[in-house]
Amino acid sequence: MTEQHTAAAETDPTAAADPHAFIAGLPKAELHVHHVGSASPRIVAELAARHPDSAVPTDPEALADYFTFTDFAHFIQVYLSVVDLIRTPEDVRLLTYEVARDMARQNVRYAELTLTPYSSVRRGIDERAFMDAIEDARKAAEDEFGTVLRWCFDIPGEAGIVSAEETLRLATTDKLRPEGLVSFGLGGPEIGVPRPQFKPYFEQAIAAGLHSVPHAGETTGPETIWDALRHLGAERIGHGTTAAQDPKLLAHLAEHRIPLEVCPTSNIATRAVRTLDEHPIKQFVEAGVVVTINSDDPPMFGTDLNTEYAVAARLLGLDERGIAALAKNAVEASFLDPAGKARIAAEIDTYTETWLAP
Repeated sequence: MTEQHTAAAETDPTAAADPHAFIAGLPKAELHVHHVGSASPRIVAELAARHPDSAVPTDPEALADYFTFTDFAHFIQVYLSVVDLIRTPEDVRLLTYEVARDMARQNVRYAELTLTPYSSVRRGIDERAFMDAIEDARKAAEDEFGTVLRWCFDIPGEAGIVSAEETLRLATTDKLRPEGLVSFGLGGPEIGVPRPQFKPYFEQAIAAGLHSVPHAGETTGPETIWDALRHLGAERIGHGTTAAQDPKLLAHLAEHRIPLEVCPTSNIATRAVRTLDEHPIKQFVEAGVVVTINSDDPPMFGTDLNTEYAVAARLLGLDERGIAALAKNAVEASFLDPAGKARIAAEIDTYTETWLAP
């Protein structure tokens, strides 16, 4: 046993001694994962080679050092340098398709991928070509890998109101809105970016049939989460790490079944949480809050969804049934249609019972 697995067994004697094999084959859904942030080192290096004026290394091994962050501000700086590599519709299509391939290898059956179209359109990619590229990749991924992708268009908060206006236009204009779009989000730095200013844009997106899934409480306090709930109509909260500081907020989230999109390794990499053992995920679960497990920007943080499930299993002391229940949380909290939810939930149950059969 590794130290990690020993700790899990000590936390709960019924915990899976080595959950990795079980997790690898487990059908899963992912709700908080970023488009550009999911680019593997191989793809980032290929894009960097296409655009040699970039500061991003073209050697996949050198990317490990490049993706070592000192704090959240440094992470944003590096993230935007990778965003700058996505310059043509062909780049967009390549990235999207390859992200889906990586998800399929982890048995991800369904994912809501967060895209920031404002960044691509501002860099000169034709808006119609951008939509065509993501939709072409989405359909190819479903046909070839069996992984269903849906989109969340998010506002890059650091770019201000102009980005909110543009993201809303791209998300709600009939001739542009892609078939796979299901939600409207808000990402980027939280410090200095008040949530209430985006209220009119979320109201219009919700009126247009989109779900509200803003980031909140990642690097700021619980009040940011309250703002997301009160002003942005949040149906799920991206991260929500500091909710643990406010018992009334935890009770509200639990009572109203508002899920948290928890990304443990991301929170450590960006210094939102100091160590994994200090991560508040156990407090969330003990308070009755619905928790989903996600990878956020996996290659940048040296992780993947399977690894995040293993981390959660250790922190929560889960056995295989407990891990499967976490996977079903994500399915239920998704914006997939009821038939699709039932199909993946049944897959999870069948897989788990087969795994545990004597």
